[in-house]
Amino acid sequence: MHTAPYFSALGLLTIVHAVRVISLRWKHKISLGDGGNQELNVMIRVFGNHAEYAPIGLILLAALEFVQAPAWYLHFTGMTLVVGRLLHAYGLPKSPGHIGRVAGMILTLTSIGLGSIGVMLFTLWGSH
Repeated sequence: MHTAPYFSALGLLTIVHAVRVISLRWKHKISLGDGGNQELNVMIRVFGNHAEYAPIGLILLAALEFVQAPAWYLHFTGMTLVVGRLLHAYGLPKSPGHIGRVAGMILTLTSIGLGSIGVMLFTLWGSH
C-alpha cells in the first residue's frame, strides 16, 4: 500500500498535463498535431515526456512493494519520481538548460535507477 499515493499523484499530474494540452487546442483551434504552434508543441512534449517516464517509475515502485522493499526505500524512490516529474514539467517550457528541466530528469532517472537496482537487490537478499 506504500505505492498508492505515488500512483495517485502521477495520475493527477497526467490529468493536469492533458488539460493544459486540451485548453491550448481549444484556444488555438488545433485538433490534431501542433499546427505549427510552438506553445502547443511544448505542452504536447511535457505531456508526452510524462507519459514516457512515469509508467516505468510506477511499475518499478509496484515491483519494489512486491519484493517487500523497506517502506523508507519505497517512499524515497516514489518522492524522487514525483518531484522529478513536477520539476521537469515546470522546467521543460523554459529554456533548454533550465534548472527545473535538468534537475527533473536527474531525479526521474535516479528514481528509475533506484527502483531497478532495488528490485534486483531486494529480490536477491530480501529487505531485512
